[in-house]
Amino acid sequence: MAARLVKRCTCLLRDATRLAPAVSPVGQLRLARGAQKLLTSSATSSSSRLPGPLSELVEKEQVFTPYPERQEVDQLIEKATRPEELLELLGGGHCLHQNHAALTLIQLSRLLSEKPKDKALLIQDARFQQLLHLVNSQITAVWHGTLVKLLRSLYALGLPATSKELRSVEQEVRWRMRRLKYKHLAFLAESSATYMQEQGSRELLAELLVHLERRWAEIDDSRMVVAMMMKTGLLSESLMTRLEDKCLELVEQFGPEELRKVLVTLAAQKRRSVPLLRAISYHLVQKPFPLTKGILLDLAYAYGKLGFHQTQVFQRLAADLLPHTPSLTSSEVARCTKSFAFLKWLNLPLFEAFAQHVLDRAQSVTLPHLYNMLLAFARVNFHPEREDLFFSLVHEKLGSELAGLEPAGQVDVVWALCVLQQALEAELQAVLHPEFHTQFLGGESPKDQSTFQKLLHINATAQLEHPEYTGPLLPASALVPRPSALDRKVTPLQKELQETLKGLLGSADKGSFMVATQYGWVLDAEVLLDTDSQLLPLRAFVAPHLSLPSGSQPLPPGAKRLAFLRWEFPNFNSRSKDLLGRFVMARRHLLAAGFLLVDVPYYEWLELKSEWQKSAYLKDKMRKAVAEELAK
Repeated sequence: MAARLVKRCTCLLRDATRLAPAVSPVGQLRLARGAQKLLTSSATSSSSRLPGPLSELVEKEQVFTPYPERQEVDQLIEKATRPEELLELLGGGHCLHQNHAALTLIQLSRLLSEKPKDKALLIQDARFQQLLHLVNSQITAVWHGTLVKLLRSLYALGLPATSKELRSVEQEVRWRMRRLKYKHLAFLAESSATYMQEQGSRELLAELLVHLERRWAEIDDSRMVVAMMMKTGLLSESLMTRLEDKCLELVEQFGPEELRKVLVTLAAQKRRSVPLLRAISYHLVQKPFPLTKGILLDLAYAYGKLGFHQTQVFQRLAADLLPHTPSLTSSEVARCTKSFAFLKWLNLPLFEAFAQHVLDRAQSVTLPHLYNMLLAFARVNFHPEREDLFFSLVHEKLGSELAGLEPAGQVDVVWALCVLQQALEAELQAVLHPEFHTQFLGGESPKDQSTFQKLLHINATAQLEHPEYTGPLLPASALVPRPSALDRKVTPLQKELQETLKGLLGSADKGSFMVATQYGWVLDAEVLLDTDSQLLPLRAFVAPHLSLPSGSQPLPPGAKRLAFLRWEFPNFNSRSKDLLGRFVMARRHLLAAGFLLVDVPYYEWLELKSEWQKSAYLKDKMRKAVAEELAK
């Protein structure tokens, strides 16, 4: 057995030596490696029976062919500044090894990256076709790194999907997929994924994504994981999940730029990965690295887009942004204001600086920028110190440009002014005119329904807060509540409040629950009290706040109508007990409609543990509401 093994290995080495001059250096390397692998594996399994001279022979005969030494042609390819210089190398008497043709094509794609007309001419050039044929004939000898760059370059040069040479390179990449380093796979995915989708190479792309996902543990570079999240995350849900895990592992190595890219990528893909967001937030707070203006704006955008609340991060963003405010453009100010409004984070010094920025650039600020700022101010119920100057500028812009906005945008602007109590009669008339509002009456899409809901609020503002307003108003048929107004998931607070009130009322006719008013607001409950604070049968009396008549008897003298309003956690500004702007407007409207309000905020209700405490709390709230009314 040992003798046969020695004889077989000796023949194999002799054959490899004889064939070496006739093949390329890479071929020598492959043959030598194959022989060495077979010999080594066989010798290892029978090492106890091999004679000493054979071991010495194996050590002496190990062959390794390095990458070919740099030649003059390599420098000519690198230094070429025109495609013609590269094409002339084919007939210049230069000795081109198997990588030179590929390197030439790579350099051609770089030189023509921004010249699509020249690419079309190049593809028709006979020398270019000769170059492609040369690469195709030597494709198996092209080195790994050069191969992936070659494929990217062929895509960039615009070769047709049916090109024989392009398909040959793609097939070679597929054959080598397991042997390619992860960085090569990542480079191919980052640079060529879009081309693969456009060229119809979806099978190659799918195989590439599978390999990237299976070998994700090989990632050890923060730049690589960030780049892959940006370029390939959208293509594969499972790969993006793996990349998020790796990102969480490497987040300590990230600088501010990497953190920015990860957050913007998550925001663009709407991926609210809470563990990763918490880790990024921790490092943003703990690490003292400086944040540039651009990074601050992108961080604010990403947190706002994802709706991820982290108080310490917001405090740092606001503090770091404040000194940059004078250098911001109107677009950046509007974008930043909108981001903080999404987060419901009202930082008074920063918002005052934003308002002052608009006043300082009154001549150059555009209506779209004012539009975003008005909606942001309305959301957090922010009133600038120089309110008169700010809104005089707003009205001046709206007077001539309001009609230039899309219809839904016009409603948004006027609604925001209603929230901030700054709407003028002409602006109310513009959106309540029958020719304008009829386009939203029958809308079924969520956007149309939201716009119509705002029209109801604008109509209520005109009725209740502008006594001098003469019309027009929405028709009575439009004020009938839609089924969607009450079709909402019942919250724990809402359920507990209703159960406690039912116990207090005793009789079903003494109160109503989930009352949809003609003003666009829904009451959690409604009761009617006489002068002695005794409950009256609610449905027997007229209800002007309802669009459909309910009773016929007028209210007794001194009777009081109470509305119960629960305020959940999302109804407040972040880390505050101040309601958002729309809910402040709701309270104003209901007070103007003659209601006494019983507010039930979540932070007070959570402190009540027993049913007795909850009943006593509501009774006390009702007594206080009546007492405040009598005190007036």
